[in-house]
Amino acid sequence: MFSIPAAPAKQSVSDTINILSGRLHSATLLEDRRAAILGLRSFAKDFPASVASGALRSLIGSLAKDGDDVDTVKVVLETLLMLFNPNDDSPEASDEIVLWLADEFTQRQENITLLLGFLESTDFYPRLYSLQLLAAILSARTQRTEECVFTAPLGISHLVAALDDQREAVRNEAIGLLTGLTPTSAEIQKLVAFENAFERIFAIVETDGSLSEGGSAVEDCLILLANLLRRNASNQSLFRESGCMTRLGDLLRNVLKAQHPDGEVAAWAQVQRNRNMYAFLAVIRLFLAAGSAGVSQNQNAFWKHGLVYHVLQLAFSRDIGHVPIKAEALITCGDMIRNAQALQESFAQLTVPSPLQSPAAAGETPNGSDTVYVIDGLLDLILNTNDQLMFDLRFAACECLKAYLSNHSEVRLHFLNRAIDGYQEGSNESANILTVLLRPDSGAVAADPYRQWFATAIAFHLLHDNAAAKAKALGLTEGDSEKGEEVVTCIQTVTAHLISGIGRGDDPRSLVGYLMLLLGWMFEDMDAVNDFLAEGSNVQSLIQAVSQPLPTGAELVQGLSAMLLGVAYEFSTKDSPIPRATLHSILTSRLGRDRYLDRLSTLRAHPLIRDFEVTPQKHGASSPNGLPDVFFDAVFVEFFKDSYSRIARAIDRAPELEISVVANGIQRGISRELVDSLRDQVEDRDRALEEAKAKTVSLEELLEQRQAEQRHSSEWAALELSKLRGAYETLQRAHETELRALQSQQSAKEADYQKNLAQARKTAQAETDRAQLRTEAEAADLRATISRLEVDLIKVSARKRLHGVAAEPAKHCVFADGTGGGPQANKSNADDVKALQKEHSRLVAEQVSGRQKAEERGRELETRLDQAKAAITETECKAKAVSVPSRRASSKRINPCQAETARLDATKSRDAAQSELDDLLMVFGDLEEKAARYKASRIESRGRRYGKKR
Repeated sequence: MFSIPAAPAKQSVSDTINILSGRLHSATLLEDRRAAILGLRSFAKDFPASVASGALRSLIGSLAKDGDDVDTVKVVLETLLMLFNPNDDSPEASDEIVLWLADEFTQRQENITLLLGFLESTDFYPRLYSLQLLAAILSARTQRTEECVFTAPLGISHLVAALDDQREAVRNEAIGLLTGLTPTSAEIQKLVAFENAFERIFAIVETDGSLSEGGSAVEDCLILLANLLRRNASNQSLFRESGCMTRLGDLLRNVLKAQHPDGEVAAWAQVQRNRNMYAFLAVIRLFLAAGSAGVSQNQNAFWKHGLVYHVLQLAFSRDIGHVPIKAEALITCGDMIRNAQALQESFAQLTVPSPLQSPAAAGETPNGSDTVYVIDGLLDLILNTNDQLMFDLRFAACECLKAYLSNHSEVRLHFLNRAIDGYQEGSNESANILTVLLRPDSGAVAADPYRQWFATAIAFHLLHDNAAAKAKALGLTEGDSEKGEEVVTCIQTVTAHLISGIGRGDDPRSLVGYLMLLLGWMFEDMDAVNDFLAEGSNVQSLIQAVSQPLPTGAELVQGLSAMLLGVAYEFSTKDSPIPRATLHSILTSRLGRDRYLDRLSTLRAHPLIRDFEVTPQKHGASSPNGLPDVFFDAVFVEFFKDSYSRIARAIDRAPELEISVVANGIQRGISRELVDSLRDQVEDRDRALEEAKAKTVSLEELLEQRQAEQRHSSEWAALELSKLRGAYETLQRAHETELRALQSQQSAKEADYQKNLAQARKTAQAETDRAQLRTEAEAADLRATISRLEVDLIKVSARKRLHGVAAEPAKHCVFADGTGGGPQANKSNADDVKALQKEHSRLVAEQVSGRQKAEERGRELETRLDQAKAAITETECKAKAVSVPSRRASSKRINPCQAETARLDATKSRDAAQSELDDLLMVFGDLEEKAARYKASRIESRGRRYGKKR
């Protein structure tokens, strides 16, 4: 019987992945590595953790090793992308695996640089997959990926260059990756912008169909553009300087030229067009962010390139029925002129299509259009549009009109004057805010409460912080007093409509609008407060509205009514129609402090006030009655929060303390700060007075003590002074006696000094004369000696010549005789002549040398004589200087110390003079001794010379 062989054991997935990973790591042939990668790719979707743990580094290494092989790179990148995006039902799929994969790439810079390097390839798949892989890594580890891309050489350049790829898949992936890299990193934003990204983005937008016909790529490009411009002043400046504002204007101009009614465009295309337009308007608003640098320059650039006009035309276009786009256009238009006075003034001259005319009626008019000035068009949108679905557009138009009025008092006053003129002429202007406020239609208010709300919001912006406009509005009245009619002011009329609306139970929105207007008008305006208080029933009606329960949702009206009463009391005076003290009594007695503060705190904590900044003011969040939950204006909310604490504390202030308000340069009321300051000054002065009194008492005690001490000190000082005076007189007498003795001694010594000095002078003179005589005698002797020697020399020369003549005959005789005695005698005579010549030369040299030495000695003696005379003169001057202090000391009464000092100086001077005299005598002695030696030597040398001659 034969046994059936058993089937081989089934290999597990983990073993297979390990084997493939080992092959990939150890294979030397490209085909083997590619086969292993293909095997791993088949497991990557279902077993990403196993594949990544065993082969991730080998896969990345294969990219570096086999980067030149397109097929291998494609398979590796596909495998890596599968690891980042596994199947949803995979047992190993988890976010931790994705983070671990991203860390493996981002913790080594060379891995990101390797992926960026594939963007240089022209092949489709390496470029596409590397972009997708970088996007996956970026979504997992955003910050670290941004750092790696920023650090990689030419990394940003490669990414931006991918925008020029004509293949949409690669280009769109590059747009998405750049969009993910640029939201927060300002440095990457700058690098991308300086790689000519703006021009490339606009080129893609125009190629893809622009705003009206472009697809999602246009929207992505606009999002990328927004990332590059958001909170980046340098990129915005580059955008302006590179002419891109013109490109923005061209895009919007082309949209307006290619308009089609919404019904003629497919639904999906209309949605994408709206998204593109919304993104375009968002890009424009990035240049206009409040508080950012360069807003004014951007506003001027937008106006110069016609963007304000074209955005305005977009907002009023009849072919675009999408309300959010038109509302966003109006908000953008308001941002482009806000706080720019020159643009605000020019803005009013623009014209727009009439918003109240239907498209069908517009087609019947010439040229199919009926234009109005933009301010009239905005008022028509705000006040004469009763469709609740158009609320966002009305709200945006109101914001645009507020931007036109912002921080420009002349424009506000002009707007108010026109409204007053229209109201007083009685013309039926439905778009006049004063007509809407002062002559409301109860039926229209019930149907459209926002008509009143918008009118009050605009009036609030006209009057807030504008004293001139408040005074102008306060002068508006109804009724003719000459005809016996009651004159009712504007503020009384508004208050009457408010109170009647509260009584009827009107919609809180219109009532809140009236209260906002009155609060902004009466705050820090005493004339308005007095006008309000002139009608006594106003206070009673508001107290009743605050005290009695109202329908649900009326806490806003109650809180604002309480605040209005607080403002009236805060800025009232004792001269008001209802005096300040009376008004305080009414508030505390009928309303009560606790209820007053409770209504204010409830309003402050209401979500519509507390969360206003984070609550969208749109139609989307609707209340049960179908109206939006928009109750407050943004400027009013800021005003309320700033004034809340002050108005809450107003009821606790005494009626005697009036507030001081400066209006039109005139201070009215009593300054509470001044009163508090004066009280503080009085308290400080009282305190200072008490301290001064206490200090005075202590100083008096101290003075008495010091006076006693002074008396004691004076007595002791007088006693000591008498003792010192006696001792001083005794010492003075003793010193005078000693001084006289010193003076007598000094006189005797001075006489001796003068005597010795005279004798020394005589001796020195005599010695000098003797030395001079000796020198002259020696010089005469030397001259006589020289003369004798010259005579002797002449004689010797004569004898020599005679001897030569006599010797010639003798020479012949000697030669004839043949004897030798003649020549010896001749030789002896020659030697004698030579010896005489040498002696003569030596004597002449000695005489010359002696004469020179005598002359030098004479000059030396004369120099020493002059020095001796100078020393004598100096000694006499010192003697005189010593005698002068002695005479001065004798002529003045000096104290013992001065006498002793004078005596010591005299003694020192005398000793110095004596020592100099001794030195002079020694010099004279040396001179005499040297002269004697010189004389003896001369006599001795003369004797030797005479002896030789003999």
